[in-house]
Amino acid sequence: MFELDELAQLEAIRAHPLVRSRMLTEIDGLPIWELSIGAEDETVPTLGLYAGIHGNERIGSQVLLAWLEHTLNCLAWDRSLQERLKKMRIVSIPLINVTGLRNGTRCTSKGVDLMRNAPVEAIKPYVWPLAGQKLSRHLPWYRGQSLAPESQALIDSVMQAHEKASFMMAMDLHSGFGQHDSLWFPYAAHRMPPPHLAEAVALCDLFNTNFPLHDFYHIEPQSINYTTHGDLWDYLYDHANQKRGVLFLPYTLEMGSWLWLRKNPRQFFQRFGLFHPMLPHRLRRVLRQHWTILDFLMRATSDYDQWLPEKQARLSLHQAGIERWYRG
Repeated sequence: MFELDELAQLEAIRAHPLVRSRMLTEIDGLPIWELSIGAEDETVPTLGLYAGIHGNERIGSQVLLAWLEHTLNCLAWDRSLQERLKKMRIVSIPLINVTGLRNGTRCTSKGVDLMRNAPVEAIKPYVWPLAGQKLSRHLPWYRGQSLAPESQALIDSVMQAHEKASFMMAMDLHSGFGQHDSLWFPYAAHRMPPPHLAEAVALCDLFNTNFPLHDFYHIEPQSINYTTHGDLWDYLYDHANQKRGVLFLPYTLEMGSWLWLRKNPRQFFQRFGLFHPMLPHRLRRVLRQHWTILDFLMRATSDYDQWLPEKQARLSLHQAGIERWYRG
């Protein structure tokens, strides 16, 4: 089993009486668990939270597990939270790439980079092999020749959660890019605006207005930074929104690990040091730093009808998004 404590932490959360869990699949004897809290009614607004797609990015799973523990502890006394979770639900997969976590690798035990694995082809310009390659599993960013079971488990879980929900938002937690924290939304495969750019602007403005001291997040399309083949959230965004008339908005939290390396260059030589805050005080700071955005997403999902733009507002917000992110 793991030398790490994430699996033990996950098992403790699974044992909580308010948590419903199911095993999506098993990889090399290691289970991938889906956890649900809140309403059992599948038609309510749903927040999906996911982490551990890259096995060496432990901090994403740790942030999500810590926040789930925090939320469950609050449910013991917080009546407002109790009422909120009666009208919405939270579905999460805290450890997706279980073999990558066990092995300390970005890819799965089969060498597949799950964020290059979906059946999505990028539009040039893109950089090879960063955008994904099918040449060899021994080279980085290997796309695989078919959909990996970990990818299929994630896709099935998201699509099932979206199938009956009145609204769904998702957040995938990563680390590793840049010296700041980013909130990315589709697309990753090309630099064209998504159909729901207005909703992305509305959510961005809602967060910045209500949490002005959290301006350390760069909220933007992923393609501003780089483009890739096979992005799972591109695939799920298009597939879910074409299948039903119910909105699905996926985001990626990309925690900027380059800042941790700059402050502590010695962790470059540690097993997880490239993508993880190794010093205890910095780890604790990162673990608590992102609870606010997760709380915000829970509230925004629950009360989505209070901020989603309609009609003329959508047109003006779409144009604002074009000016903000796509001019030039």
